[in-house]
Amino acid sequence: MKAMLKAAAAAAMLSALAGCGSDDWFGEPDKPPLPGKRVSVLVHDTELSPDRGKSVEIVLPRPEANADWPQTGGLSHHAMQHLAVGGELSRAWRSGIGTGADSENRLVAPPVVAGGRVYAMDSGARVSAYDVADGKRLWRFDLTPDDDEDSVVRGGGIAFDGGRLFAATGVGGLWVLDAATGGQFWQVQLDAPLRAAPTVYGGRVFVITASNRVVAYAAQDGAKLWEFTGQEAAEGLLGAASPAADLGVVVVAMRSGALAALRVENGSLAWEDSLAGGRRSSGFLSIGDIKGPPVISGGRVYATGNSGLTAAIDLRTGGRIWEKEIAGVDMPWVAGDFLFMVSTNNEVVALEARGGRILWVTPLSQWQRPDTRGGRIVWSGPVLAGDRLLLAGSHGYVVAISPYTGKVVGYEKLSAGVSVPPVVAGGTVYFLTDDADLLAYR
Repeated sequence: MKAMLKAAAAAAMLSALAGCGSDDWFGEPDKPPLPGKRVSVLVHDTELSPDRGKSVEIVLPRPEANADWPQTGGLSHHAMQHLAVGGELSRAWRSGIGTGADSENRLVAPPVVAGGRVYAMDSGARVSAYDVADGKRLWRFDLTPDDDEDSVVRGGGIAFDGGRLFAATGVGGLWVLDAATGGQFWQVQLDAPLRAAPTVYGGRVFVITASNRVVAYAAQDGAKLWEFTGQEAAEGLLGAASPAADLGVVVVAMRSGALAALRVENGSLAWEDSLAGGRRSSGFLSIGDIKGPPVISGGRVYATGNSGLTAAIDLRTGGRIWEKEIAGVDMPWVAGDFLFMVSTNNEVVALEARGGRILWVTPLSQWQRPDTRGGRIVWSGPVLAGDRLLLAGSHGYVVAISPYTGKVVGYEKLSAGVSVPPVVAGGTVYFLTDDADLLAYR
């Protein structure tokens, strides 16, 4: 990943961009071309454009080291700000976690990192633990039902808290394992699939079913504490958004496009909003689902929906602060006074978090075969680490973009496509490929 993250090459990279055509992948000037057909990063006109007005200098929080990444989105509130990584990274190790994506099951669960170990779930609902130093596998636990080993899983995910690993499966199981040994503490079975990873906060674990039912359990023993039922949706996307929890509130994104803010202690509804219907369209973009986890930061909730709205909402009152007609399926990244996201049109966008003003837009390639519009590319991310926005593509490339200017500053070719965002912990960037390879760069 030297070409992608080499800080010393940033200036040379930007000058090389000015002299390259839009049909090139951009790397260090002295890097030889990749063999085979070259793939374009920037190949289409953007639908969005920066808002008019006085130019704004993007000033971000200083990068801070984080030892762990224990849940989807990092911590329970999903606001990880600006993470620290080294100026030059290379692959430290590669480990296979089991079964990769296929026509029936997909890899939708990002890995989590805690206590010197990285945990991952494969597409067959098998959870494994690896040593962060060398990628050696320490244990594996199979979460598939004993009476149906060939079941289609489709979703789920994992979270770490207090020495325990909480795992939700697409066949409705919630398991709690000893993170050190893989031994089982407790398990409950729900009557609907769990498409998203659980969220653990305040001694409770929160899960959401495919039927828009939110259930809270005691993290210690699995006692059911409360449940909330939202409006069902006829259609939804593969995977789901893990709830965001902070300041005594858990914010849940529904397949219907609704956002529900629930009080942690009893599940009562504090407020509800909807991001559905922002764009009049048909097909994929007409689905109102919210797949990207919401983010709680600075007393606000930031969320984006598939059908066309991104919004900031007051956490206490539920009042809509601002909205933009931008559709997305990944978690927006909040850092200080700024927000970064990738749209369903493969545009990386920087906005002011305070008022939603668009500051810059960088279009990424949409098709592996642009001439025939074949091989749709899906980008996952972004993650802000070491003054770079990292995004991974379903075609197997990772790009690094300057958060200050929106310029592409490098790239890296991975062993396979990626469908989940990168994870950063302990100065290491982890990628989980669709071929079930766990890659560590440091």
